[in-house]
Formats: sequence, C-alpha cells, structure tokens
Amino acid sequence: MTEKAIVCVDDEAIILESLKEQLKRRFGNQYLYEMADSVEEAWEIIEELQEEDIEILMIISDWLMPEMKGDEFLIKVHEKYPQIVTVMLTGQADSLAVKRAQDSANLYSCLYKPWSEKDLVDIISLALK
Repeated sequence: MTEKAIVCVDDEAIILESLKEQLKRRFGNQYLYEMADSVEEAWEIIEELQEEDIEILMIISDWLMPEMKGDEFLIKVHEKYPQIVTVMLTGQADSLAVKRAQDSANLYSCLYKPWSEKDLVDIISLALK
C-alpha cells in the first residue's frame, strides 16, 4: 500500500505546528504530514516524496510568503503535479489571487486565518474523499 502525504507550507512555525497538531488529532497516522517553512523547502519535500513513491494528496499553502506568493506556488505545483489537491491559507489574500489559484491551480478551497479546526478537517475530509 502506498503511503500518502499532506504537505503544509507556511513561513510561520506556529502555523505549521498548529496545522500538524490539528491534522494528527483528526486523521492520526493515516497520512504523513510534511511541514515546510518556505517554497524552496516545500519543493525539496515534494521531490523527495515523489522519489520515495509517496503519494502527495494535498498541499496546504499560505498565501503571503517571502519568496513567492501562495497562488504562484500552487499554480506551479498544479502544472507539474495536477493530481495534487491544493488549499490556500490566508489572512490577507486579495480576491484576484484566490481567483487566479482557482482558475490555474485547481484550488479546492481557501481557508482564512484564523481558521477553526472543524473547518480545516471538514475541508480536508471532503477534498480527499
């Protein structure tokens, strides 16, 4: 059976810790949870998981990051790996960025900070059905 992973990308460690904790609380060891604090690190993780034949089901990415906006990152992910479900986290994204990600990255959902744990797990549960 192929292992399955969810990759979270945010430049704030506390956000990554919160995501991992909430995901583990709801989904336990059903998935691997990989956390990246930059787009560069996320790409390294994605490539590593692909090499290890671990299926990446979802990428949850912050919108506002230093080296690249989340919509741009998710578009690049979708171009290379169209089967990966994408979710954008944001406290500040404008509607054009969300629309761009919907149109070009097959964005499943946009989750606004601060999010509720119920919203997070509901979105993931529905997206991964």
